[in-house]
Amino acid sequence: MPELPEVETVRKSLETAVVGARVGHVEVGRERSVRRTSPAMLSAGLIGNTFTTARRRGKYLLFDLSSRDTMMVHLRMSGRLLLADPTDAREPHTHVVIRLVRSGHSDIDLRFVDPRTFGEVVVYDPNDIDPNTNEAFLVPEVGRLGIDPLVDNFTFEEFRAAIGVRHRGAKAVLLDQSVIAGIGNIYVDEILHRSRIRWNRPVSSLSIKQLRLIHDSTILILNEAVAAGGSTLKDMQYVDALGREGIFQTEHKVYARQGERCLSCARGVIRRVTGAGRSTHFCPVCQR
Repeated sequence: MPELPEVETVRKSLETAVVGARVGHVEVGRERSVRRTSPAMLSAGLIGNTFTTARRRGKYLLFDLSSRDTMMVHLRMSGRLLLADPTDAREPHTHVVIRLVRSGHSDIDLRFVDPRTFGEVVVYDPNDIDPNTNEAFLVPEVGRLGIDPLVDNFTFEEFRAAIGVRHRGAKAVLLDQSVIAGIGNIYVDEILHRSRIRWNRPVSSLSIKQLRLIHDSTILILNEAVAAGGSTLKDMQYVDALGREGIFQTEHKVYARQGERCLSCARGVIRRVTGAGRSTHFCPVCQR
């Protein structure tokens, strides 16, 4: 699943083409991709409106519209957002096509491609709020997201307040999207390795120094990954909106390197363990 660096890279690669463009036409080929509403409601919410911003929060892409509605896109496991000339052949599993009309430029398609169909596109009114939860009715999970390391004021004090004094393991806490938004399996493994902390160490047992290491490593690794265009793994699913692969996978110290010598200490051999449906990669020497 694309994580914060990949989603941020997609956002950046879309921003120039999308912001200021008017939606001229919408085509939905698979209703599951617009399952929160319907193809008709997606079209009605988009056609004739102009994109005013291209934002990201956690793993969610948020495109504000001139109507004051917002289009949310979540890529989930295999989704892609691609820019293409309308005359270009469509990739297999292209489920949503949004024709963008741009002043002074030729029209361009924004295509949502998703082989596994877990991803989705929805237009919603962010001011349509449930009075009991203060969350948007259609996408309540966006309001439940925790602090975003690149969007918010991610100071050490804010980080420490977010994770609290929890007895869960460090990895479980960092993966909790209501605590820290956007980090997934790849980057948690890399962050904890750089911090020299084992994944199952209870957060409540960590010292201030160790918490600072996690905080600082989070900022450094996520920014390095964004600068490298994210990580494109062996399945080659992830590319940015222009079809370019990321290269941060060449910098991974532990993720998907099980059985290989640790690049940090040159003594340990990277191990992979599984639990709760997730795999974890770590160096037993660096991360005691």
